[in-house]
Amino acid sequence: MGNVTLTIDGKKVTVPKDYNIIQAAKRIGIDIPALCYDPNLEIVGACRLCLVEIEGRNKLETSCSTKVKEGMVVYTESEKVVSIRKEILQLLLDNHPNDCLTCQKAGECLLQEYAYRYDVKFREHDGERRPNYVDTSSPYILKDDSKCILCGKCVRTCAQVHDRKVLSFAGRGFDTRIVADADFTLEESTCVSCNRCVVACPVGALIDKRVVGKTRTWDSDIKSVKCKACDYGCNFEVLSKKGKNIAVRAKAPSEGRPLCLKGRLTTELLYVDEPETPYKKVDGQFVEATWKEALELDGVFEKLFEEEKSK
Repeated sequence: MGNVTLTIDGKKVTVPKDYNIIQAAKRIGIDIPALCYDPNLEIVGACRLCLVEIEGRNKLETSCSTKVKEGMVVYTESEKVVSIRKEILQLLLDNHPNDCLTCQKAGECLLQEYAYRYDVKFREHDGERRPNYVDTSSPYILKDDSKCILCGKCVRTCAQVHDRKVLSFAGRGFDTRIVADADFTLEESTCVSCNRCVVACPVGALIDKRVVGKTRTWDSDIKSVKCKACDYGCNFEVLSKKGKNIAVRAKAPSEGRPLCLKGRLTTELLYVDEPETPYKKVDGQFVEATWKEALELDGVFEKLFEEEKSK
């Protein structure tokens, strides 16, 4: 394929010629902020936060979608770049709830991280804000549209699994929202609660509901485990506090792994000391279920019982 050598913030780096600038920068430890970029997802260049300055070009370029070239000279923190980033972050904060102290995503929220990095703060204004619409219909996912930054990562990761494609953009301009199917609640929709969207969300717009209020990232011990429900072996984290396993949550899917509710519940049952009641969706409604029903083990239990009796 061949390599190219370029200079980023005064550092030379040699990378494959199909790399984007954001990938090349990462190779030498330079973290270019981005809210919509994910190496596992289609590139859309929506958030504009990853803009960089390139010598010889009249305008700033998105580092997530701009390919490297031989001899290219890039500045990721020039005065012009930083000024634009601050403006973008300020606009996002102007339309975002100021509840970082109680938000479940605090400590992991990229908007919070970048606002801190560039010293951008909430401010009072008389402009319009997103309506405080929260979908609590699902026992597995909390959806808060007021915190959504419209990066589209949830839409793109949901679309990667061919039989899902539940999430999409709806509305226009300021009224644009992420909706499930034809603007249904998560309960009414065809959502299978796999949590891909939750893992992808960079802010608190999509939250794992079975973790809410139990712990936050800095207050828990985290151990990585692999799901044992099928051959995919999806990656999960077990969250522990004071020596007690209190929750599990999905990690980013990779290598085509789809994530699924059955795998998540299997992992929860195996590792959590006091797992919550599981739920199944029946005719568009979530209903409480036994663990045997939730994991579809009815026939397995009966067969094992029969084998034990015949011994």
